[in-house]
Amino acid sequence: MHNHIKIAKFTETIFPEMKIKAWVHMLLATIAIVGFGCQQELKDPDKEVKYTGPVIENKDVFTLYSDSAKLMIRLKAPVQQEFQDGDGVFPKGFYVEFFQQAGQVTSTMRANYGKQDKGREIYYARGDVQVHNIAKGEKLETEELYWDRRRRKIYTDKFVKITTPNRVVTGQGLRSDQNFENYTIQKITGAFDLEE
Repeated sequence: MHNHIKIAKFTETIFPEMKIKAWVHMLLATIAIVGFGCQQELKDPDKEVKYTGPVIENKDVFTLYSDSAKLMIRLKAPVQQEFQDGDGVFPKGFYVEFFQQAGQVTSTMRANYGKQDKGREIYYARGDVQVHNIAKGEKLETEELYWDRRRRKIYTDKFVKITTPNRVVTGQGLRSDQNFENYTIQKITGAFDLEE
């Protein structure tokens, strides 16, 4: 009996120590997990991956630009994506009509892809870019063109082909008004008369 009591006292003195150690270990493990979780949440916002895609996507866009209440430009596009900074992209291209007199289209421009710098009002056109001057019957073809809406100019440094009713002229680079009435080819590379 006496031995039995000693064993019981021995176990009573060991178990509380083991219980305290277990509680200490559990507490340390909990603090470590919570501390690790807090470390994961504290991230540098400058190093975070930020979304840079479009914030708005418009379908079947139809935009009118006027000057002194007169229609000057009509822009159409199947899709327009707008970004946080206000710039836009026309991933499926765009088509523009230019007016000089009310209701009369004087020239047109089209491209397979477009990008708009809203702050500077400059449009970038790429892919089978064509500008037609309806009154003169002339057509400009190139793969890349800039349209400065504020200054009413179009320009490129790429290869250009201009077809008139009786000639085809090729060259490198072009500067023109947006209606494609008065233009200058930077470097002419060829001129061919068309047969009547």
